[in-house]
Amino acid sequence: NKHNSETQKHRNKHTKTRIRHGVFMDFENWLKGMSEPQKNVLGSELKPCCYDPMTGWYRDGFCKTDARDRGVHTVCAQMTDEFLNYSRMKGNDLMTPHLPHFPGLKSGDKWCLCVSRWREAFMAGIAPPVVLEASHQKSLFVVSLGDLKNLTIPSKDEL
Repeated sequence: NKHNSETQKHRNKHTKTRIRHGVFMDFENWLKGMSEPQKNVLGSELKPCCYDPMTGWYRDGFCKTDARDRGVHTVCAQMTDEFLNYSRMKGNDLMTPHLPHFPGLKSGDKWCLCVSRWREAFMAGIAPPVVLEASHQKSLFVVSLGDLKNLTIPSKDEL
């Protein structure tokens, strides 16, 4: 019947594609490999982003992700005042602490950003620099490696 057909179309639409800040992602490919070791955008072992402040979806210092990470916190970026003010203007105040889980950020801090927000800021010309070795490969579903490389800072062993 017509109702069942429409329901199936709705299910297919929502299992194949997800829209996040205007970016289309293939949801099936996104879910593939969630149990595999997490890799960075260069295809090697994911390195830590920052332990102070403790960042990441899991708050373990890494920009790891899983299917529950709706914000897709996969880009390890070093905050700038310009980006922090931009993010606040867009409705995500990263400067104000929300203790005990969020300390508030300042320029120079590294943080696992939502890849869609980083892309949005990149398009506006104010994206913060990134650490490629600590940025999760799932970021490449939304941004190109070339764009990330344009704003790369070196990885440091000491976080």
